[in-house]
Amino acid sequence: MDDQAKPVLIIMIEDDEGHARLIEKNIRRAGVRNEIRAFTHGTPALAFLLGPDGQGMVNSNQAPLILLDLNLPDMTGIDILQKVKSCESLKRAPVIVLTTTDDQREIQRCYDLGANVYITKPVDYENFSNAIRQLGLFLSVMQIP
Repeated sequence: MDDQAKPVLIIMIEDDEGHARLIEKNIRRAGVRNEIRAFTHGTPALAFLLGPDGQGMVNSNQAPLILLDLNLPDMTGIDILQKVKSCESLKRAPVIVLTTTDDQREIQRCYDLGANVYITKPVDYENFSNAIRQLGLFLSVMQIP
């Protein structure tokens, strides 16, 4: 692995278009200019992350940071989290879970599986905006090895 910091590619897996736009807008507002690749379903997102060989090396020139909704039309975010964290080349990728669920067991499960941050999407627009703005600021200062 070289010492060059790889550009961080933000992978957003979110099926709610309104939430996706809000997330992107607030990340941009925080000054984060990284590419954001959006997916509304888990299957194409996993195909992109894992690549044709399933090893995740297809995007090794970029460091993925994953914004993950747990409630997707085709699979659960938990499934995606498990697959990402069990892939050798992706297991260090930061995963930020964004979901409407504040079930403590589910939150604990996400952390147990390796999620870095768990943000509950409040129905309250202002709180959600603030959480995402914080996330944007966090991303703007974070250097991913």
